[in-house]
Amino acid sequence: MRNDVSVSCGPRKCGSNLVGARIPRGKVITTARGSSSGELEGHASSRLPPQPCSWGQSSDLLSRIDLDELMKKDEPPLDFPDTLEGFEYAFNEKGQLRHIKTGEPFVFNYREDLHRWNQKRYEALGEIITKYVYELLEKDCNLKKISIPVDATESEPKSFIFMSEDALTNPQKLMVLIHGSGVVRAGQWARRLIINEDLDSGTQIPFIKRAMDEGYGVIVLNPNENYIEVEKPKIHVQSSSDSSDEPAEKRERKDKISKETKKRRDFYEKYRNPQREKEMMQLYIRENGSPEEHAIYVWDHFIAQSAAENVFFVAHSYGGLAFVELMIQREADVKSKVTAVALTDSVHNVWHQEAGKTIREWMRENCCNWVSSSEPLDTSVESMLPDCPRVSAGTDRHELTSWKSFPSIFKFFTEASEAKTSSLKPALTRRSHRIKHEEL
Repeated sequence: MRNDVSVSCGPRKCGSNLVGARIPRGKVITTARGSSSGELEGHASSRLPPQPCSWGQSSDLLSRIDLDELMKKDEPPLDFPDTLEGFEYAFNEKGQLRHIKTGEPFVFNYREDLHRWNQKRYEALGEIITKYVYELLEKDCNLKKISIPVDATESEPKSFIFMSEDALTNPQKLMVLIHGSGVVRAGQWARRLIINEDLDSGTQIPFIKRAMDEGYGVIVLNPNENYIEVEKPKIHVQSSSDSSDEPAEKRERKDKISKETKKRRDFYEKYRNPQREKEMMQLYIRENGSPEEHAIYVWDHFIAQSAAENVFFVAHSYGGLAFVELMIQREADVKSKVTAVALTDSVHNVWHQEAGKTIREWMRENCCNWVSSSEPLDTSVESMLPDCPRVSAGTDRHELTSWKSFPSIFKFFTEASEAKTSSLKPALTRRSHRIKHEEL
């Protein structure tokens, strides 16, 4: 079968030939003739006789060509190492990720003009980083990995959180850490900081270690671990030739045609998309199918059962929204146990989440939001929302707000604890500028 390709070059007839040319993406519009099985779809690899063409015809033919799929043929295999050593990277004594041989930071554009492949490589490294941080939580921070749901059967999907040995028995103080949305998992603030900056700025480890040094119990939530992924089962369609009413010869002929059709289709799919990835399906974790559900579940089964007289939350970005939702669902319980909440660039919204007047009043007295700002650390920042004081985190980078406000957060908790004991309000809250709002 011939595979002739014509080049759309104008509304008139044209006779331009491309012999053995490599077609840059987005530069030349190609159409394939005589390629019903897809052998040379979209490639100009043979002599091309002059063909009459028009923009209307080429537009119709172009709609049948998926350039993204065609570009995958030029990609290296999506087969990446499963260890840091395999990537030839390691964390140095400063907690910075560096190449083992060159000492250089991580390079995203490892291969030029292959953004998709580079992104897949970055994601593969990110999965290794997640497991590495889990190991640090257990080995360096001495936290225990606790499976949830607590009554899960052997076969159902499960998630986990991390807790210190005294998380439920410490009579004085308990710190609860909640990260934001996205690819981050327990123990992380931002994956990009871990890879491009260091472990201190990108993980919750400095918070955990200081909290334990100051006598806090610790619980680390894992709100983005909402489901497990499994390969989607292949659907086998039963052949109609199984009917016992058909003659054996007819059934055999149908089976042969079916097998040949499947063989051609599999060959075409393999050629069309050699990088085809497995089709996955998501199995959600019971009562932990979202960050909000997860926060409520951990509260009910762990935090509410703890012996701590003072519970403190550090919640970043979407974690702040999850905390506000927890307050809405468990208002009385939260007010009775939680002493102070440090939010870092929280994306909560008391209007959209329909937080009531009593919740907003409690937040004004017991919460503080360190927001991204170019102002110096702890400088008051005005807000249009009537919830809690907002102060500068000392950085205008969203992902850095937790790390930059680290010393102020612990000071805020200490003042809140002392104020509770002496029936006074935290000094930071008193200093913070508050905007008076009329109740809507």
